[in-house]
Amino acid sequence: MPDLKTVVAEIAEEMRKRPDRGQVASYIPELAGIDPDQFGIAVIDANGEVAAGGDADVPFSIQSVSKVFTLTLALGKIGDRLWRHVGREPSGSAFNSIVQLEYEQGIPRNPFINAGAIAVTDQILAGHEPREALGEILRFMHFIADDTSITIDEKVAASERRTGFRNVALANYMKSFGVLQNPVDYTLGVYFHHCSIAMSCRQLAMAGRFLAWRGKNPTTGHSVVNPERARRINAIMLTCGHYDGSGEFAYRVGLPGKSGVGGGILAIAPGMASIAVWAPGLDAVGNSHLGRIALEALTKRMGWSIFGE
Repeated sequence: MPDLKTVVAEIAEEMRKRPDRGQVASYIPELAGIDPDQFGIAVIDANGEVAAGGDADVPFSIQSVSKVFTLTLALGKIGDRLWRHVGREPSGSAFNSIVQLEYEQGIPRNPFINAGAIAVTDQILAGHEPREALGEILRFMHFIADDTSITIDEKVAASERRTGFRNVALANYMKSFGVLQNPVDYTLGVYFHHCSIAMSCRQLAMAGRFLAWRGKNPTTGHSVVNPERARRINAIMLTCGHYDGSGEFAYRVGLPGKSGVGGGILAIAPGMASIAVWAPGLDAVGNSHLGRIALEALTKRMGWSIFGE
């Protein structure tokens, strides 16, 4: 097998030189000014060894990558009752589409589109004040990443709240069907804030380790979820993690993954590695352009696709 650190260093250098960077997410003002020339990658193996390259230690807004962790947390709180409020099927529509939500009477297609993640957030909020629910999410991130320095970028959260009109519409629409139990402002406040968690590639890859090793942190032995749940979260990441680009990501990369419009992608090579990449420029469907290219190169060179070499 090729040397992982050499492969990661080569990929980081290749991405640094590429002229095609994609377009940053200009509809969130705080993200519009991010330098698109940045690229980071971090890969963590079962022994906790890190292969990192480029801007792997620069914090960025993880945006929708946070939905993997809120899904995990919600399933831990209420189990399979969560699926009464959100489905598990690919959407085939944009991440902030309202059309499908209307057709399916307020039940979001999956937990990774915006409507679905808002519904998941609503379940975490149940019985709590927004600040308590947000604190629970942040403590969970500290636990799985083994890093208490992870924080929320309040400027990004405020920016999202000022401009998140489509998400307000989605939430109110679900509320009209009784899918949301809490006040819309409360649920959206928690949602905007957990999407604004700031992490580096190194921290994000650390946080994803439990999904690569059957629900456990392989270095501490701490169990986050049982193996069946880890497998099922990975399955939803594979089929739904990149919105209407999920099929293309599975075809080219061959790993479960979750993207965010901040340019981050968390990818899982089961039994092999937890991987995080970051490149702020996005493709036409809102996924990191260079991030996907880098992950395709990594899985090819390391033979990590779940579909075989």
